Amino acid sequence: MNFTAYSALVRRDLHLFFQDKRALTMSFAAPILIGSFFGYLFGNAGGGPASKIQVAVIDRDNSAVSRRLIGALAADPALAVTPHGYTEAESGVRAGKITVAAVVPPGFADAAGRAFLRGEGKPEIQLLYDPSHGAEMAMVRGILTQHVMEVVSGEVFGGASSPKLVADAMRDVGASRDMNPADRQALLDILRTVGAWDRRVSANPAGNAAGRGLTLPYTVKEEAVTARKGTRYNSMAHSFAGMSVQFILFMGIDAGLIVLTQRRSGMWKRLQAAPISRWTVIGSRATSAAITAMIILVVVFGFARVVWGVKIEGSVPGFVAVCAAFSVMTATFGLLVAVLGKTPEGARGISILVTLILVMLGGSWVPAFLFPQWLQQVSFLIPTRWAVDGLDGTIWRGFTAQAAMAPTVALLGFAALFAGIAVWRFKWEA
Repeated sequence: MNFTAYSALVRRDLHLFFQDKRALTMSFAAPILIGSFFGYLFGNAGGGPASKIQVAVIDRDNSAVSRRLIGALAADPALAVTPHGYTEAESGVRAGKITVAAVVPPGFADAAGRAFLRGEGKPEIQLLYDPSHGAEMAMVRGILTQHVMEVVSGEVFGGASSPKLVADAMRDVGASRDMNPADRQALLDILRTVGAWDRRVSANPAGNAAGRGLTLPYTVKEEAVTARKGTRYNSMAHSFAGMSVQFILFMGIDAGLIVLTQRRSGMWKRLQAAPISRWTVIGSRATSAAITAMIILVVVFGFARVVWGVKIEGSVPGFVAVCAAFSVMTATFGLLVAVLGKTPEGARGISILVTLILVMLGGSWVPAFLFPQWLQQVSFLIPTRWAVDGLDGTIWRGFTAQAAMAPTVALLGFAALFAGIAVWRFKWEA
């Protein structure tokens, strides 16, 4: 390889990149701005109160039990509960202004109390929900289950309607002919015990108030597991990783399109007349693109460190290795666009589509754990998945240098594949 020609071509490409101020600014500004937006949006990086799920409640029972249930839901820190009429709530869900609407049916208090003791005749709470918010719907269902159990059991064990509920249950169980006599007797004994407890609560309501109803038999201690114990997860880390991968790949596309433009203009033909091998031409273009990608990564993550406090909690050499491997992979991806594309116009559309698919499957837009299981496995065949996981791992997951070797080697493997195809399909003329 002619090193003098090689270095001259590299310097020329870098000079052209830094000379275009508008393109230079966008190469840095786009990942910074969009990464900051998504990190703030999904991670509450501003430190303000977390957003709550908008829940409408339609109380058609209007009993003391239903009012306590609605009060318990309103006190839950994850929900923003507002009373609505049915038509108004349904319209709000359809318009996307309300995530879930819960309809408490008439007679809920009596039916729920009877069902609690006898397991039949359960009242139906209708949930109207926005189908685009399936995760929030599941969360509301779980929260509703907790508060219904606590409120209804509190009413059964010592509530105002407890004597009547127990008496009705004992009457129905005693009159049942389908139940095994031994089972019937055991259930009657339980109901008599509940009645005795109810009488004790009624005699001393202040002393037994804490013992009414069922509560969750455990408490939860939540601890986020990051690189170092006690450190807070910074959502900007994943957001900047994903957006950097996306926009650096776009830069790689532009590098490939420049090669196509130069080839169409006859520059490659003139280079062929000089004592320069195709290895020199391809290698210089790949080197300049890789250097450009590395500069963008340094600037973008430098901004993230200074402005958003994103720290490299894992191995710094591992982080540098992943960045370097991704830069080389981006450069060879640009070469692939150059050698496979026939015209700049035709190559631009298909390469942008391919890049968006790579970015999507790599987990840059949404975390890969949201994918179906089969797609999660397939995504490891995508270089962007290794890039995002490698950056995430070395920034906040605490990857050691040894752990960072897997994404580094994978990215270099993709780079070798792309470079091999580029050299194989290289043509001096269009």
